[in-house]
Amino acid sequence: MKRVKLDKIDLKILSNLQDNGRITNVELAKEAGISAPPCLRRVRALEENGYIKGYHARIDPVSLGYGVTVFANVKLTSQAHSDLKKFEGLVNSWPMVRECHMLAGETDFLLKIVANDWDDYQEFLTNNLTAAPNVTSVKSSLAIRASKHLAGVPIEV
Repeated sequence: MKRVKLDKIDLKILSNLQDNGRITNVELAKEAGISAPPCLRRVRALEENGYIKGYHARIDPVSLGYGVTVFANVKLTSQAHSDLKKFEGLVNSWPMVRECHMLAGETDFLLKIVANDWDDYQEFLTNNLTAAPNVTSVKSSLAIRASKHLAGVPIEV
């Protein structure tokens, strides 16, 4: 993926899209201080160069019945590249796992998991996660509440 040097306008575009992915191109152009056609060209270039990975809506999990969020620290028996890839492939097949981060240190992976309730998570833990090949231990932490949720990264304009 070819990286291009970002200027102040590109950073304004990225910042505004990160804050509001539904902003119209006309509004985005106005915020960036340029006209709509070059703004659209810049957005397409940012997408093609991998700065913009996609667009999504942030859904309230509780409204869809997911009342429990758990962070699971997973330790594997082997950290061989092929074993790590196999575990990541398995994790990608589990819809309840919303995020998967490989870590350096004592824990190999941190998973963010949503479940209907604690019993639902326990069933997933027993039947899927701890039963997975190469998993040696899982330490679960139940999230009580989220006080901050910002998508993306800090962008200084």
